[in-house]
Amino acid sequence: MSATIQPVILCGGAGTRLWPASRGARAKQFLDIIGKESLFARTLDRATGAGFSAPLIVCGAEHVAMVREQSQGRDLRLIVEPAARNTAAAIALAVASSADDVLLLVMPSDHVIADVAAFRGTIAKAADLARDDWLVTFGIAPDRPDTGFGYIASGAPLGGAGFAVARFVEKPPLADAEAMLREGGYSWNAGIFLFRAGRMREAMLTHCPAIYRAAEAAVANALHDGDALHAASAPFEQAPSDSIDYAVMEKDARVAVVPVSMGWSDLGSWQAVHALAGADASGNACSDDLFAHDSHNCLVRAPGKRVSLVGMDNVGVIVDGDDILVIALNRSQEVRAAAKARA
Repeated sequence: MSATIQPVILCGGAGTRLWPASRGARAKQFLDIIGKESLFARTLDRATGAGFSAPLIVCGAEHVAMVREQSQGRDLRLIVEPAARNTAAAIALAVASSADDVLLLVMPSDHVIADVAAFRGTIAKAADLARDDWLVTFGIAPDRPDTGFGYIASGAPLGGAGFAVARFVEKPPLADAEAMLREGGYSWNAGIFLFRAGRMREAMLTHCPAIYRAAEAAVANALHDGDALHAASAPFEQAPSDSIDYAVMEKDARVAVVPVSMGWSDLGSWQAVHALAGADASGNACSDDLFAHDSHNCLVRAPGKRVSLVGMDNVGVIVDGDDILVIALNRSQEVRAAAKARA
Protein backbone atom coordinates (compact mmCIF):
# COMPACT_ATOMS: atom_id res chain seq x y z
CA MET A 1 0.00 0.00 0.00
CA SER A 2 1.23 3.48 -0.86
CA ALA A 3 2.62 5.39 2.12
CA THR A 4 1.34 8.68 0.69
CA ILE A 5 -2.22 9.92 0.87
CA GLN A 6 -4.16 11.06 -2.19
CA PRO A 7 -6.06 14.29 -1.48
CA VAL A 8 -9.41 14.51 -3.25
CA ILE A 9 -10.78 18.07 -3.22
CA LEU A 10 -14.47 18.43 -4.01
CA CYS A 11 -14.79 21.70 -5.87
CA GLY A 12 -18.35 21.71 -7.15
CA GLY A 13 -21.28 23.76 -5.97
CA ALA A 14 -22.35 27.33 -6.53
CA GLY A 15 -22.13 28.47 -2.91
CA THR A 16 -25.43 30.36 -2.95
CA ARG A 17 -25.38 30.76 0.84
CA LEU A 18 -22.84 33.54 0.24
CA TRP A 19 -24.78 35.25 -2.55
CA PRO A 20 -24.25 37.72 -4.19
CA ALA A 21 -20.46 37.42 -3.86
CA SER A 22 -20.61 33.69 -4.66
CA ARG A 23 -22.35 32.52 -7.82
CA GLY A 24 -21.76 30.62 -11.03
CA ALA A 25 -18.14 30.19 -12.07
CA ARG A 26 -17.08 32.57 -9.28
CA ALA A 27 -18.27 30.29 -6.51
CA LYS A 28 -17.52 30.62 -2.80
CA GLN A 29 -14.45 28.37 -2.88
CA PHE A 30 -12.67 30.71 -5.31
CA LEU A 31 -13.22 33.89 -3.29
CA ASP A 32 -10.90 35.50 -0.75
CA ILE A 33 -13.59 35.41 1.93
CA ILE A 34 -11.07 35.37 4.79
CA GLY A 35 -7.63 36.85 4.12
CA LYS A 36 -6.01 37.29 0.73
CA GLU A 37 -6.03 33.68 -0.46
CA SER A 38 -9.13 31.95 -1.79
CA LEU A 39 -10.62 29.08 0.17
CA PHE A 40 -9.62 26.71 -2.64
CA ALA A 41 -6.01 27.90 -2.55
CA ARG A 42 -5.94 27.41 1.22
CA THR A 43 -7.27 23.86 0.79
CA LEU A 44 -4.55 23.11 -1.74
CA ASP A 45 -1.91 24.48 0.62
CA ARG A 46 -2.84 22.25 3.54
CA ALA A 47 -3.01 19.13 1.34
CA THR A 48 0.39 19.65 -0.28
CA GLY A 49 3.79 18.45 0.84
CA ALA A 50 5.31 15.45 2.56
CA GLY A 51 2.93 12.52 2.86
CA PHE A 52 0.56 13.73 0.15
CA SER A 53 0.50 12.91 -3.54
CA ALA A 54 -0.62 15.42 -6.18
CA PRO A 55 -4.20 16.56 -5.42
CA LEU A 56 -7.15 15.22 -7.39
CA ILE A 57 -9.74 17.93 -8.00
CA VAL A 58 -13.35 16.99 -8.76
CA CYS A 59 -15.20 19.94 -10.29
CA GLY A 60 -17.75 20.96 -12.88
CA ALA A 61 -16.86 22.23 -16.34
CA GLU A 62 -17.72 25.81 -15.36
CA HIS A 63 -15.01 25.75 -12.68
CA VAL A 64 -12.11 24.23 -14.62
CA ALA A 65 -10.65 27.58 -15.68
CA MET A 66 -10.74 28.94 -12.13
CA VAL A 67 -9.17 25.75 -10.74
CA ARG A 68 -6.31 26.02 -13.20
CA GLU A 69 -5.82 29.74 -12.54
CA GLN A 70 -5.76 29.42 -8.77
CA SER A 71 -3.64 26.26 -8.66
CA GLN A 72 -0.77 28.39 -10.04
CA GLY A 73 0.95 25.63 -11.95
CA ARG A 74 0.81 23.02 -9.17
CA ASP A 75 0.99 19.38 -10.10
CA LEU A 76 -2.58 18.10 -9.90
CA ARG A 77 -5.21 16.03 -11.70
CA LEU A 78 -8.79 16.96 -12.54
CA ILE A 79 -11.96 14.94 -12.87
CA VAL A 80 -14.65 17.01 -14.56
CA GLU A 81 -18.24 16.18 -13.63
CA PRO A 82 -20.67 16.53 -16.55
CA ALA A 83 -23.56 17.19 -14.13
CA ALA A 84 -24.10 17.90 -10.45
CA ARG A 85 -24.98 14.68 -8.61
CA ASN A 86 -24.08 15.43 -4.97
CA THR A 87 -21.13 14.14 -2.97
CA ALA A 88 -21.64 10.38 -3.30
CA ALA A 89 -21.32 10.45 -7.08
CA ALA A 90 -18.40 12.90 -6.98
CA ILE A 91 -16.54 10.63 -4.56
CA ALA A 92 -17.44 7.60 -6.67
CA LEU A 93 -15.64 9.20 -9.62
CA ALA A 94 -12.47 9.48 -7.52
CA VAL A 95 -12.82 5.91 -6.26
CA ALA A 96 -13.39 4.54 -9.76
CA SER A 97 -10.21 6.32 -10.88
CA SER A 98 -8.03 4.92 -8.07
CA ALA A 99 -6.23 1.66 -7.30
CA ASP A 100 -7.66 -0.35 -4.41
CA ASP A 101 -4.86 0.29 -1.91
CA VAL A 102 -4.66 4.08 -2.33
CA LEU A 103 -5.79 6.08 0.71
CA LEU A 104 -8.15 8.84 -0.40
CA LEU A 105 -8.53 11.96 1.76
CA VAL A 106 -11.77 13.61 0.65
CA MET A 107 -12.43 17.19 1.66
CA PRO A 108 -14.53 20.16 0.57
CA SER A 109 -12.73 23.06 -1.08
CA ASP A 110 -14.57 25.83 0.76
CA HIS A 111 -13.81 25.30 4.45
CA VAL A 112 -11.46 27.17 6.78
CA ILE A 113 -9.00 25.22 8.96
CA ALA A 114 -6.95 27.59 11.09
CA ASP A 115 -4.75 24.96 12.78
CA VAL A 116 -3.16 23.15 9.84
CA ALA A 117 -0.72 21.29 12.10
CA ALA A 118 -3.64 19.77 14.02
CA PHE A 119 -5.29 18.84 10.72
CA ARG A 120 -2.21 17.06 9.42
CA GLY A 121 -1.53 15.33 12.73
CA THR A 122 -5.08 14.00 12.84
CA ILE A 123 -4.85 12.74 9.25
CA ALA A 124 -1.69 10.82 10.15
CA LYS A 125 -3.40 9.31 13.22
CA ALA A 126 -6.43 8.27 11.19
CA ALA A 127 -4.42 6.64 8.40
CA ASP A 128 -3.95 3.42 10.36
CA LEU A 129 -7.70 3.12 10.83
CA ALA A 130 -8.23 3.61 7.10
CA ARG A 131 -5.60 0.98 6.29
CA ASP A 132 -7.49 -1.34 8.62
CA ASP A 133 -10.57 -0.85 6.41
CA TRP A 134 -12.45 1.64 8.54
CA LEU A 135 -14.28 4.39 6.66
CA VAL A 136 -13.03 7.36 8.65
CA THR A 137 -14.87 10.62 9.11
CA PHE A 138 -13.50 13.59 11.05
CA GLY A 139 -15.62 15.13 13.78
CA ILE A 140 -15.24 18.71 14.92
CA ALA A 141 -15.33 19.29 18.68
CA PRO A 142 -18.45 21.48 19.11
CA ASP A 143 -18.15 24.74 21.03
CA ARG A 144 -21.86 25.64 20.94
CA PRO A 145 -25.22 23.91 20.39
CA ASP A 146 -25.42 24.70 16.67
CA THR A 147 -28.49 23.53 14.74
CA GLY A 148 -26.86 24.04 11.36
CA PHE A 149 -24.65 20.93 11.47
CA GLY A 150 -25.19 17.20 11.55
CA TYR A 151 -23.70 15.43 14.58
CA ILE A 152 -21.76 12.18 15.01
CA ALA A 153 -22.02 10.14 18.21
CA SER A 154 -18.81 8.37 19.28
CA GLY A 155 -19.14 4.74 20.29
CA ALA A 156 -16.48 2.21 21.29
CA PRO A 157 -12.87 3.54 21.33
CA LEU A 158 -10.54 2.23 18.65
CA GLY A 159 -7.12 1.99 20.27
CA GLY A 160 -6.76 5.70 20.97
CA ALA A 161 -6.98 6.72 17.31
CA GLY A 162 -10.71 7.34 17.23
CA PHE A 163 -14.10 5.76 17.91
CA ALA A 164 -16.55 3.55 16.13
CA VAL A 165 -19.51 5.66 15.06
CA ALA A 166 -22.56 4.91 17.20
CA ARG A 167 -24.94 6.96 15.08
CA PHE A 168 -25.31 9.96 12.82
CA VAL A 169 -27.73 12.71 13.84
CA GLU A 170 -29.40 14.96 11.28
CA LYS A 171 -29.38 18.72 11.92
CA PRO A 172 -31.14 18.82 15.29
CA PRO A 173 -33.55 21.23 16.97
CA LEU A 174 -31.89 23.47 19.56
CA ALA A 175 -33.01 21.45 22.59
CA ASP A 176 -31.46 18.29 21.14
CA ALA A 177 -28.23 20.10 20.27
CA GLU A 178 -28.00 21.44 23.84
CA ALA A 179 -28.61 17.96 25.27
CA MET A 180 -25.88 16.42 23.09
CA LEU A 181 -23.42 19.09 24.17
CA ARG A 182 -24.20 18.40 27.84
CA GLU A 183 -23.89 14.65 27.37
CA GLY A 184 -20.57 14.85 25.49
CA GLY A 185 -19.23 12.36 22.97
CA TYR A 186 -20.74 14.16 19.99
CA SER A 187 -18.92 15.91 17.12
CA TRP A 188 -20.02 18.08 14.24
CA ASN A 189 -19.94 16.32 10.89
CA ALA A 190 -17.35 18.21 8.83
CA GLY A 191 -17.69 16.21 5.61
CA ILE A 192 -14.00 15.20 5.58
CA PHE A 193 -13.23 11.53 5.01
CA LEU A 194 -10.28 9.14 4.78
CA PHE A 195 -10.54 5.59 3.42
CA ARG A 196 -8.91 2.97 1.26
CA ALA A 197 -10.29 3.24 -2.28
CA GLY A 198 -11.01 -0.48 -2.53
CA ARG A 199 -12.89 -0.44 0.77
CA MET A 200 -15.12 2.43 -0.36
CA ARG A 201 -15.65 0.71 -3.69
CA GLU A 202 -16.96 -2.37 -1.86
CA ALA A 203 -19.13 -0.22 0.40
CA MET A 204 -20.65 1.63 -2.55
CA LEU A 205 -21.37 -1.60 -4.41
CA THR A 206 -23.17 -2.80 -1.29
CA HIS A 207 -25.05 0.35 -0.28
CA CYS A 208 -25.44 2.46 -3.45
CA PRO A 209 -24.56 0.30 -6.48
CA ALA A 210 -26.42 2.53 -8.95
CA ILE A 211 -24.25 5.50 -7.99
CA TYR A 212 -20.99 3.58 -8.21
CA ARG A 213 -21.82 1.82 -11.48
CA ALA A 214 -22.79 5.14 -13.09
CA ALA A 215 -19.49 6.72 -12.00
CA GLU A 216 -17.52 3.66 -13.07
CA ALA A 217 -19.03 3.79 -16.56
CA ALA A 218 -18.48 7.56 -16.73
CA VAL A 219 -14.78 7.05 -15.98
CA ALA A 220 -14.44 4.09 -18.38
CA ASN A 221 -15.87 6.22 -21.21
CA ALA A 222 -14.21 9.49 -20.25
CA LEU A 223 -12.36 11.86 -22.53
CA HIS A 224 -8.76 12.56 -21.48
CA ASP A 225 -7.35 16.05 -21.97
CA GLY A 226 -3.87 16.29 -20.47
CA ASP A 227 -4.27 16.21 -16.70
CA ALA A 228 -8.08 16.33 -16.94
CA LEU A 229 -10.49 13.42 -17.18
CA HIS A 230 -13.89 14.50 -18.51
CA ALA A 231 -16.39 11.93 -17.22
CA ALA A 232 -18.90 10.72 -19.81
CA SER A 233 -22.22 12.47 -19.34
CA ALA A 234 -24.71 9.79 -20.42
CA PRO A 235 -23.85 7.21 -17.74
CA PHE A 236 -23.04 9.76 -15.03
CA GLU A 237 -26.40 11.49 -15.33
CA GLN A 238 -28.05 8.18 -14.40
CA ALA A 239 -26.52 8.37 -10.91
CA PRO A 240 -28.97 9.17 -8.11
CA SER A 241 -28.17 12.47 -6.37
CA ASP A 242 -27.34 11.54 -2.77
CA SER A 243 -24.86 12.70 -0.16
CA ILE A 244 -22.06 10.32 0.83
CA ASP A 245 -23.44 10.33 4.39
CA TYR A 246 -26.84 9.09 3.27
CA ALA A 247 -25.57 6.76 0.55
CA VAL A 248 -22.79 5.02 2.52
CA MET A 249 -21.64 6.35 5.88
CA GLU A 250 -24.98 6.03 7.72
CA LYS A 251 -25.45 2.47 6.41
CA ASP A 252 -22.02 0.86 6.75
CA ALA A 253 -21.12 -1.16 9.86
CA ARG A 254 -17.45 -0.16 9.96
CA VAL A 255 -17.34 3.63 10.19
CA ALA A 256 -14.97 5.47 12.53
CA VAL A 257 -14.91 9.06 13.75
CA VAL A 258 -11.73 10.87 14.74
CA PRO A 259 -12.59 14.01 16.77
CA VAL A 260 -10.37 17.04 16.24
CA SER A 261 -10.14 20.70 17.24
CA MET A 262 -8.49 22.53 14.35
CA GLY A 263 -10.13 25.94 14.04
CA TRP A 264 -12.68 24.65 11.54
CA SER A 265 -15.51 26.57 9.89
CA ASP A 266 -17.57 25.71 6.83
CA LEU A 267 -18.23 29.43 6.26
CA GLY A 268 -21.78 28.42 5.55
CA SER A 269 -23.34 31.86 6.00
CA TRP A 270 -22.53 35.55 6.13
CA GLN A 271 -22.92 35.26 9.91
CA ALA A 272 -20.12 32.64 9.93
CA VAL A 273 -17.97 34.95 7.79
CA HIS A 274 -18.53 37.77 10.27
CA ALA A 275 -17.43 35.52 13.13
CA LEU A 276 -14.02 34.98 11.48
CA ALA A 277 -13.51 38.40 9.92
CA GLY A 278 -11.33 40.94 11.68
CA ALA A 279 -13.68 43.26 13.54
CA ASP A 280 -13.14 46.63 15.24
CA ALA A 281 -13.96 47.44 18.85
CA SER A 282 -17.66 47.73 17.98
CA GLY A 283 -17.69 44.33 16.28
CA ASN A 284 -17.95 45.79 12.79
CA ALA A 285 -15.99 43.94 10.11
CA CYS A 286 -15.10 45.74 6.90
CA SER A 287 -11.94 45.78 4.81
CA ASP A 288 -13.24 48.67 2.70
CA ASP A 289 -14.30 52.30 3.38
CA LEU A 290 -16.78 52.18 6.28
CA PHE A 291 -18.25 54.92 8.45
CA ALA A 292 -20.19 53.39 11.35
CA HIS A 293 -22.18 55.57 13.78
CA ASP A 294 -23.85 53.87 16.74
CA SER A 295 -23.63 50.58 14.83
CA HIS A 296 -22.42 47.25 16.15
CA ASN A 297 -21.57 43.72 15.02
CA CYS A 298 -22.08 44.41 11.33
CA LEU A 299 -20.39 42.91 8.26
CA VAL A 300 -19.71 45.03 5.20
CA ARG A 301 -18.27 43.66 1.98
CA ALA A 302 -18.48 46.35 -0.69
CA PRO A 303 -15.24 46.66 -2.70
CA GLY A 304 -14.68 50.18 -4.00
CA LYS A 305 -17.76 51.60 -2.25
CA ARG A 306 -18.06 54.02 0.64
CA VAL A 307 -20.58 52.57 3.08
CA SER A 308 -22.13 54.45 6.00
CA LEU A 309 -24.06 52.74 8.78
CA VAL A 310 -26.20 54.65 11.29
CA GLY A 311 -27.93 52.87 14.15
CA MET A 312 -27.42 49.38 12.69
CA ASP A 313 -26.85 46.19 14.69
CA ASN A 314 -26.08 42.67 13.44
CA VAL A 315 -26.57 43.59 9.79
CA GLY A 316 -24.70 42.42 6.71
CA VAL A 317 -24.23 44.65 3.65
CA ILE A 318 -22.84 42.78 0.65
CA VAL A 319 -22.32 44.54 -2.68
CA ASP A 320 -21.37 42.74 -5.86
CA GLY A 321 -21.82 44.55 -9.16
CA ASP A 322 -25.44 45.69 -9.44
CA ASP A 323 -26.59 43.38 -6.64
CA ILE A 324 -26.82 44.69 -3.09
CA LEU A 325 -27.78 42.42 -0.20
CA VAL A 326 -28.82 43.89 3.16
CA ILE A 327 -29.56 41.11 5.63
CA ALA A 328 -30.01 40.53 9.35
CA LEU A 329 -27.00 38.34 10.13
CA ASN A 330 -29.05 36.04 12.34
CA ARG A 331 -31.19 35.25 9.29
CA SER A 332 -28.25 34.55 6.99
CA GLN A 333 -29.55 31.11 5.98
CA GLU A 334 -32.45 32.83 4.20
CA VAL A 335 -30.17 34.43 1.62
CA ARG A 336 -31.06 31.63 -0.81
CA ALA A 337 -34.46 33.26 -1.27
CA ALA A 338 -32.76 36.36 -2.68
CA ALA A 339 -30.32 34.30 -4.75
CA LYS A 340 -33.21 32.38 -6.31
CA ALA A 341 -35.25 35.52 -7.00
CA ARG A 342 -32.29 37.27 -8.67
CA ALA A 343 -31.02 34.27 -10.65
